[in-house]
Parts: sequence; C-alpha cells; structure tokens
Amino acid sequence: MAGVITTGSVSPLLQEGTRKVFGDEYAAHAVQWTKLMDSSESVKAFEQDQQFDGFGLAPVKAEGAGVSYDTQSTGFSPKYQSLTFAKGFIVTKEAMADNLYNLFAKRARALAFSMQQTKEVVAANVYNRAFNSAFLMVGGDGQSMLSTAHVNGPNDSTTFSNKLAVAASLSETSLEALVTQIGDATDPRGLNIAITPQHLIVPNKLSFEAERLLKSVLQSGTGNNDINAIKSMGSIPGGYTVNNFLTSTTAWFIKTNAPDGVTMTNRQAVSFDQDMDFGTSNARFKADERYVPGWTDPRGVYGSEGV
Repeated sequence: MAGVITTGSVSPLLQEGTRKVFGDEYAAHAVQWTKLMDSSESVKAFEQDQQFDGFGLAPVKAEGAGVSYDTQSTGFSPKYQSLTFAKGFIVTKEAMADNLYNLFAKRARALAFSMQQTKEVVAANVYNRAFNSAFLMVGGDGQSMLSTAHVNGPNDSTTFSNKLAVAASLSETSLEALVTQIGDATDPRGLNIAITPQHLIVPNKLSFEAERLLKSVLQSGTGNNDINAIKSMGSIPGGYTVNNFLTSTTAWFIKTNAPDGVTMTNRQAVSFDQDMDFGTSNARFKADERYVPGWTDPRGVYGSEGV
C-alpha cells in the first residue's frame, strides 16, 4: 500500500536479532533561520506591507515667502501569503503491534526533524535565490533580492544597489567594500540613512575565512603589520554566522539593521496530531505549520555571489 508502513515495510524489526536501528535519529543543527531574517507573528490569512517615501531636503525660504510644502507617496506593497507545510505517515495496526524496537516513537521524532529541516531550507532559499530574478520572493520592485538595480519607488525611477557591482570572493577587500556601500545607503528620497551591518552570513565552506577576517588582530593572510580595520572599528558587531542550508559555496551576505528587511512571517507554530482510522485501524500521524519568508526592504541585506 503506497504511503502506508506495513509489516512488509519493516520486516527486519518484527523479529529478534536486529542489533541496531539507524539512519533516522541524526542530531539536528541548532536553529539557524533566525539569523537569516527577523521574525514576526500573524493572525490573518495574509500580511501586506506598504512603502511610504519620506520628505526631501528643505529649501531656503526667502524672507516673507511661503513655506515649500512636500508630500508623501505610497510605493511598493509586498504581500505575505502564509503557506502550509505538512507531512505525515500511516502505520498499520499489525506493524504497530509487532515491531520490537519502538520504531514509531522514533518515527514521530523523525517527523519533527523533517518539519524543522523544512523551515531551515525554506528560509535559506530566500538567500539561495537572492541573485536569481526568476524567484521574486515577496519583493515589490520586480528585482531579485540582491540586485544593482533596485527601484526606489513607483514615483521615483532612480535605483540603488545592495550587492557588489562586480562579484567578488569573501576577502578583506570585498568585505570592506560592502561595508562601505552599506554606509552610503540612502532612502527613497536620496537622503543618507544610518543603516549598519549586524552580522556576516556565510556557507559552511567559508567559515574559516570568516573567522580569520573578523577575528585576526592584524591583516589576515598577509605579511603586513597593519591592523585589521574591520575588527578594530567594530564594523560587523555581530560577528559571523554559518548557515548549513546555503547551497552556494561562494556567496556571502551581510544582514543589516534596516527595519522591514528580510522576514519570516509566522501564522501557526508546528502542530502534531494523530488518530486511528476506524475502518482499517491504521494509525495516522501528521504535522503541519504555517509561515512564509520573504523580504520587504532590500536594504535589510547586502551581499555578493562570490566567484
């Protein structure tokens, strides 16, 4: 029977002699998606954000002249529609009764592991697809999350960038260039804004490089006696975090403190349930959770696809 665990599916577990059941109880990484994005709760079918631009610079007012009045305009309006992620398994009454190794308590733990891993992969995919315009996850301006051509707003055709213009591997030079780019950020009206780096996000393969770049007292990988300016200036106060679910081995990112940047909207926490089918006496186990990741303001993350 497709999708049903029967005695035939688990025949080695119905007799004495199986020394060890393995493969379904690996340790999980500590929760990592919370380092990729901010979290918010929802009690509605969907959440909608609305962009408003600020005011421009104040002009000089001549004596006796009237005040110059400005206006605000609405901009992009990304919509977060919660998705339901669910999985379950069915076990026949006979398989439940005859297995000798407490298999189905382990299956329940494996289901919890599956739900946790799903959320990690879904969250990391916002970054995995950050440079690909084929995946427009929530963003309002028709650009990929990391782009050199983000539009300031429907009423302002000027653009800004949240990635290095030329892709570069993680290094002291490229990291300083991206931190500098963050420091030059402006709002939709072109006014300077004080967004700052929070932490560096890297795949597992770049973890050692990140450690050297952020923690060396002197310049990393050189014979120079110059200080490590990134460390001495506290340019990335939150250090770095490794995400094991990033698929690129070269891409790297800096999460900033820009409000309404990359976010996980949680509609319903993971829920587990079980029942028994009256007709077959099969036991059914399931889990479901509702959430949606995405990004509203691309100033919330900067990065490079690396080389």
